[in-house]
Amino acid sequence: MSLIKPNRNPQNAETNQHDPFAALRFRDYRLFTLGRVLLSIGSQMQTVAIGWELYERTNSAMALGGVGLAQVIPIIALTLISGDIADRRSRKLTILLSVMLLTLCSLALAVLSYTKGAVFLIYGCLVLIGIGRAFMKPASDAIMWQLIPVNAFTNAATWNSSSFQLASVAGPALGGLGIAVFGSATGVYILAAIAALMCFIFMAVIKEKKVERATEPISLQALAAGAKFIWDNQLIFAAITLDMFAVLLGGAVALLPVFAKDILQVGPVELGYLRAAPSIGAFIMAVTLAYLPPLRKAGPALLWSVVGFGVVTIIFGLSRWFWLSLIMLTLSGALDSISVVIRHTLVQIRTPDTLRGRVAAVNSVFISASNELGGFESGLTAALFGPVLSVVGGGIGTILVVIATATIWPEIAKLGSLQENE
Repeated sequence: MSLIKPNRNPQNAETNQHDPFAALRFRDYRLFTLGRVLLSIGSQMQTVAIGWELYERTNSAMALGGVGLAQVIPIIALTLISGDIADRRSRKLTILLSVMLLTLCSLALAVLSYTKGAVFLIYGCLVLIGIGRAFMKPASDAIMWQLIPVNAFTNAATWNSSSFQLASVAGPALGGLGIAVFGSATGVYILAAIAALMCFIFMAVIKEKKVERATEPISLQALAAGAKFIWDNQLIFAAITLDMFAVLLGGAVALLPVFAKDILQVGPVELGYLRAAPSIGAFIMAVTLAYLPPLRKAGPALLWSVVGFGVVTIIFGLSRWFWLSLIMLTLSGALDSISVVIRHTLVQIRTPDTLRGRVAAVNSVFISASNELGGFESGLTAALFGPVLSVVGGGIGTILVVIATATIWPEIAKLGSLQENE
């Protein structure tokens, strides 16, 4: 599933193609990945804790949707600035400052939870978390590709997905368990802060390599260069647009506290399992893709995987059985992982280093729009029409998005092996 630059040595090319651990053989990439895994575990634990605490205190699906909205607004607002900084300034320093901000926010949430502070202050912390993520995402995405050679990019894309999903499996489960053990969300926030500090340490020892940085004068045109690059590459634009709208409409994660408590009638531990299920499926799929040879028909695989994502979302919305819901969420993660690997490979392999930060910033808006705005959309429609209709309607909408994408960009259905589409 990769678009690998030609290698003058066929023997080396063959070795790299079939080495499932190619990217992990580089020290700085291992440190970087471990740091991000720890940060992701803490973030996922914290997300479960926030959702559980807010729903217990407000009993409002709309309050859950607001969690995503509070974080995505600064990410969208700071897109051009954060991307430009990632291309002009030290990416390592930007990451370290962002991680420190996330650490302080976790500690603030712990204080608010322990003292039963005002709900609006919790949302204030979420806005600050969004600011930290706005600057960290483009800087970390850009620096990551400095840590490995080009011929390991595809393998890195699969392990990026695998490591993130591994964290997404452990994080929600540990978050739900932490709530049950501590009796509240306070302890979970403290654990998230500790995980962020450990991430800071691993990132601090990475050696940032000298790379060509953006030198053109700061202007609106320079700031918007990442968006222009994506627009000029319509196949990339089609892939990330499909992924964005599919997850925006079909994502049911934001409503899991509602389904766990009111529909499936289970507790915080089972909620952690439900939150972890999509990541279990995605992790299994990502590891599988790391071992398998590249897909020969990447375009059809992408489209059909998103259709399948919509179908399993519909079944989850209609389910009243915990285990069936768990299976459907697992399948949704596996199907979504295919889209993630294809999109990341296309974006990273075709982006020049001087644009990586700005392109990553724009790409993060698509990702955030699908996740955080998707959570807000789910909360709003659940408040208006009920959680079941919200999820089922979103699944139907996802299938319609696939049809629209294949109609607007017919070339995506013809996309074969990515290696042949350099």
